Amino acid sequence: MNGWLQELWRRRPRPMRAAKRYVPATLFARSLLIMMTPVVLAQAIATFVFYDRHWDTMTNRLANSVAGEIAFVIEQLARDPDDGAREETLSMAARNTDILFTWTPGEELPDPPARLRGGLEETLGQALDDRVRRPWRINSNVAHKWIEIRVQLPDGVLSVLSPERRLYSFTSYLFIIWMLGSSLVLFSIATLFMRNQIRPIRRLAVAADAFGKGRDMADFRPEGAVEVRQAAHAFLLMRDRIRRQIAQRTEMLAGVSHDLRTPLTRMKLQLAMMPDMAEVEELKADVAEMQVMIDGYLSFARGDGEEEERQVDLSLLLAEIAGNARREGARLTLDPMVTQGEAVVLPLRLLSLRRCLNNLIGNAARYGRHVWLSLERRGNFVEILIDDDGPGIPDDQRDAVFRPFFRLEPSRNQKTGGVGLGLTIARDIARRHGGDVILRDSPQKGLRAVVRLPL
Repeated sequence: MNGWLQELWRRRPRPMRAAKRYVPATLFARSLLIMMTPVVLAQAIATFVFYDRHWDTMTNRLANSVAGEIAFVIEQLARDPDDGAREETLSMAARNTDILFTWTPGEELPDPPARLRGGLEETLGQALDDRVRRPWRINSNVAHKWIEIRVQLPDGVLSVLSPERRLYSFTSYLFIIWMLGSSLVLFSIATLFMRNQIRPIRRLAVAADAFGKGRDMADFRPEGAVEVRQAAHAFLLMRDRIRRQIAQRTEMLAGVSHDLRTPLTRMKLQLAMMPDMAEVEELKADVAEMQVMIDGYLSFARGDGEEEERQVDLSLLLAEIAGNARREGARLTLDPMVTQGEAVVLPLRLLSLRRCLNNLIGNAARYGRHVWLSLERRGNFVEILIDDDGPGIPDDQRDAVFRPFFRLEPSRNQKTGGVGLGLTIARDIARRHGGDVILRDSPQKGLRAVVRLPL
């Protein structure tokens, strides 16, 4: 029971893990998010404070001012002795308050009152209740930018036309425009700034990826912030060290090969002059085996690193390799979709890739009776599938067979098992192209070798 509870607690949803699903994946988007989030929050808080304080305060003051002027006019009308005095009062109020007053004797307000719409009418209605203390009606649709207020008096109705500017401040719109405009300007500046800062990181990533695929970016140089320059310098130093190590290894192995070939050649000459005997034939076979091993190891160490890339049509290449394999006696079936489907053109080292595929097809033909060759697209990769109906390779040995000189066949006979470098060279070539070689179970009951290359 305790174990079940512990497992349930371990698998509980964590807030940070759930939040990562909604966080942008790129450094550019994350940097913008980090920069703009405080700005947006600050402006949102400022806007809330403005509307909560400034808007409400100013609207209340303006509404109370208009309601106070209406209350003043109503009290003055009650003191006027006749209609002429009332007309003079209304005219004087209109001149000094920028509000139009109209007196209609004997009229009554409709009942019930219309429903108030919006915060402005509610604020104005509250001010009328506080200052005028008489029945009133508000109509905001009487005219554009005007509001009608009608107040019920004992002997008639006082109609008031007030412009909207008397009831709320238009600086609110200016504040909103300023907020949005400044946000857009800041966002544009931040985008340009972050794009310039991210560009060196992207160039470094492209250079590292190209170097991993055996390509060279001659125009790459450290740039950007100090930390990015340090990473770029470290990458250049690493690239130079790797190149020196590869060059030293190749030169050393070339020298070893040359030194070993000289005594092997003398041994061949001496054996050729000796009479035909069983012991002599065995020595000749040993010398030939040593020659094949030295050539194979030197070829693996060299890695065909000097070959230039070019645009290669995989469909035509597979058709050519299949034809050569059939001429050498292999029973091979090429998927018709390879030549009839859409052309797949990639920047490749043609000789290296041909050698990789020949090694894999040769292994499949050696251990199986029939070979099937096909081509598939999977996302951002293209896969070359080589199937056979042979005995296959056990799952626990599929990683080990890629080690140099590793052979499943223990006799060490060159005719039955080769040198033990074929799969090693094939995977090395595929990885130099940014891909890989993967071994799987074949639907033909044998082994499937997958050569995966990036599109």
